[in-house]
Amino acid sequence: MNHFQLKDGVLHADEIPLPRLAEAYGTPLFVYSTATLKRHWKVLDRSLKGLKHLVCYAIKANSNLAILRTFAELGSGFDIVSGGELYRVLQAGGQAKKVVYSGVGKRDDEIAFALEAGVKVLDVESAAELARVSIVARRLGKRAPIALRVNPAVDPKTHPYIATGLKESKFGVSMEDALRLYTLAARDPALEVKGVALHIGSQITETGPFTEAIRRTLELVGALRGQGIRIGHFDVGGGLGIQYRDEAPPHPDEYGAAVKQALASFDGEVLLEPGRVLVGNAGVLVTQVLYTKRNGRRNFVVVDAAMTDLVRPAFYGAHHEIEPVVPVEDAKPVVADVVGPVCESSDFLGKKRALPPLEPGDLLCVRSAGAYGFAMSSNYNTRTRAAEVLVEGDEALLARRRETLQDLVRGESPSPRPRRFTKRAVRVESQSRAPRRRKA
Repeated sequence: MNHFQLKDGVLHADEIPLPRLAEAYGTPLFVYSTATLKRHWKVLDRSLKGLKHLVCYAIKANSNLAILRTFAELGSGFDIVSGGELYRVLQAGGQAKKVVYSGVGKRDDEIAFALEAGVKVLDVESAAELARVSIVARRLGKRAPIALRVNPAVDPKTHPYIATGLKESKFGVSMEDALRLYTLAARDPALEVKGVALHIGSQITETGPFTEAIRRTLELVGALRGQGIRIGHFDVGGGLGIQYRDEAPPHPDEYGAAVKQALASFDGEVLLEPGRVLVGNAGVLVTQVLYTKRNGRRNFVVVDAAMTDLVRPAFYGAHHEIEPVVPVEDAKPVVADVVGPVCESSDFLGKKRALPPLEPGDLLCVRSAGAYGFAMSSNYNTRTRAAEVLVEGDEALLARRRETLQDLVRGESPSPRPRRFTKRAVRVESQSRAPRRRKA
């Protein structure tokens, strides 16, 4: 369900025609529907009714401050993977005590930031990271709340780039290692075991992989409790898919029922880390036709959006529905590739799409662009990043202004001042990384 619908022959975002937004804010333009965001969060939260639970939005999907504030006002927690994302949560009014800090490579300063802010838990993904968290906590005179992210070795049946629960994945620790590391953590006065976490992948379209991962992880929880190690919360991760084209993911109510049944024997708090399912279909990318052309047997529609705005088609081979903002009645469709201005053959938004004849200035709507759209955008080819607009009813909020050319060179200098490093300074730096050997 989303609130991007045809009204009087024109695509609208809530109550506002998309052409009006394009005229006011330019293109390319990301448009998000507040009504859709709120509905998706409430439906998913409702699906776990009866369990003590906390929905923690995975902000890597879309970290715009206005979206974060929308979820914070609903009572949402947040799943983060960097110190920068924690900063965003706090700037948007989110509560640190509702933050789960995931991620396989946390720096010392990020760990310290999280502990000083008072996050709910740090999900630890290796023995080396567990040691670093302990060291930083001791340095700060704090006790770090931790959970281990376990790797249940379950195939989520999704794109290999977004499958994170397999044995060959860089994420998490094996069940065997988890038992040993939990024992070490329970004995460390600088650490406080809070729970267990898992996350097997993204864009998963059936409940089986979720319930199998939960079942395997519950075996670990039972073994830990047998050793006197209490597990206060169970983080089932995220990954519930959405419909881009012909996928048929389970409804959140079906997903929630499966999770509740799988965790019937668990008496602690349940954490959930949805990302794409909350924001994916709550956003679209509006782009303007620049030219149409034909090369050989191939037709092309050249638009002002590019892989720098929406990289998923180039990166994953992902499909996004593309349609005219103002549909043309009774027009014979033309099969064409929708491509951008970037100097890469992989710069396309869609291939072999049946579209009505288009003219320069016409607007196209790229659907399902709310997740991993702007969040993965870049300045490649020295392109400015798009504006983002949040719509609620008949009102629009400019949630992020379009970048300017000046923004593109901020922090750079054509004549940088040199910095001289003395031999002693270089030697001190090298010693900080590798202790000098003592002479025998």
